[in-house]
Amino acid sequence: MFDYHVHTTQSADCATPILASCAAAIEHGVTEIAFTDHIEHEPADMSFGFFDYDTYMADLRHARERFGDQLVILAGAEVDFNRRIAPEVEAFLAAHQFDFVIGSVHYGVDREIIFPEYFDTRSLDEVFFAYYEDIRAAIETGFFDTIGHIDLPKRYAPRAAGAYDPLRYESELTSIFKLLIRHEMSFEINTSGIRQAPKTSMPGPQVVSLYTRLGGSLITIGSDSHVVETIGAGIRQSLRMVELCGIDSVSTFRHRERFQTPIATLL
Repeated sequence: MFDYHVHTTQSADCATPILASCAAAIEHGVTEIAFTDHIEHEPADMSFGFFDYDTYMADLRHARERFGDQLVILAGAEVDFNRRIAPEVEAFLAAHQFDFVIGSVHYGVDREIIFPEYFDTRSLDEVFFAYYEDIRAAIETGFFDTIGHIDLPKRYAPRAAGAYDPLRYESELTSIFKLLIRHEMSFEINTSGIRQAPKTSMPGPQVVSLYTRLGGSLITIGSDSHVVETIGAGIRQSLRMVELCGIDSVSTFRHRERFQTPIATLL
């Protein structure tokens, strides 16, 4: 079992040491893990300037020395992206080496999407249309290996904003998926939504089915864990879901190079 989205103490919103996460991964049946700490270039963000690459790599080496015979441990990053900070993101990735990089859009027009007040003066359509513009821009940069939680606003939208219907955004998603396919880039099945408000992965089966109908086949999968209890959570369930949608393998990475592992061998 692979978990390609796990945070450590190098993320400002996580207090879980990397060694504890490795021990939990082994206990939960995970065989390959990517530690993907937040890399933020928005000055207002709590993680801005928090990540220390040298400390992170030293922690990773220590973890490999301790657990490397039981667990494949990869150097990853979850890099926040929007068009305002594209130059900073490009410079950071040019100067640092990883096995695997997630590109995630967390900020909207003027503040972070995760805050309910972002929806106070915007309809759900306005939030999603702006969000998808930045997702398209992230893909077009070619900076990333995979795009994280591709329908993230559904997790934070208050009930008053209305129900999220992915089919309402089929045109935008189709455009995004065609770009992903053209760039041979994957998107993430983020299982954190299963245990949180949406009660479904991000994205869910309707969106994954649209992608496969368009000819797409590349996905990564991760729990977005910040605590040891959720490492590996929802992975098997989500693998069965994407398999039913027509995807037969999961992307893995070494030094930013993609490999495919059949889902049948994981299940």
